[in-house]
Amino acid sequence: MMRQKLSLLLLGVALFSGAVNLDAQVKTDYDHSANFGSYKTYSWLKVQSGDSLWDDRLRQDVDAQLTAKGWTKVDSNGDASVSAFRSTQDQKTLETFYDGFGGGWRWRGFGGGGIATTTTETTKVGNVVVDIFDSRTQKLLWRGTDSDDLSSNADKNIQKLSKDIRNMFKKFPPK
Repeated sequence: MMRQKLSLLLLGVALFSGAVNLDAQVKTDYDHSANFGSYKTYSWLKVQSGDSLWDDRLRQDVDAQLTAKGWTKVDSNGDASVSAFRSTQDQKTLETFYDGFGGGWRWRGFGGGGIATTTTETTKVGNVVVDIFDSRTQKLLWRGTDSDDLSSNADKNIQKLSKDIRNMFKKFPPK
């Protein structure tokens, strides 16, 4: 009986904590009327991350993906213009754990005798936005966004960025 209660408690904590982000949240959107086949070259407008090392990493990862898709980077006057932004923020999550012995909500109201402990977890989250514009009309053609939990290990974050940018451009250019 005690083992069953403990199993249910652990299952509940796992299901409802929601604090673990196992996969990056990569999303894309595009102008459905655009003819992406007419774009062969691109130029950079701006890369902004607040850190020149990350500016270079972001630029290199996007360059690698666009080159793999057959686009050619030119210094200026490309068919398309690219901008990329990276930011980080602290995301706070409240987690409450119950001891499982009499506390918590019951069928007929709140039961007494249990102890609840609430802690605040702070997770560093990185966000990346890549925009591609038509250089002639300055109209947004395509946007990729990514949100992912960051590690305290810079090498892991570099690998995450590369993987997330690859996923962002997986279905680029749109058909």
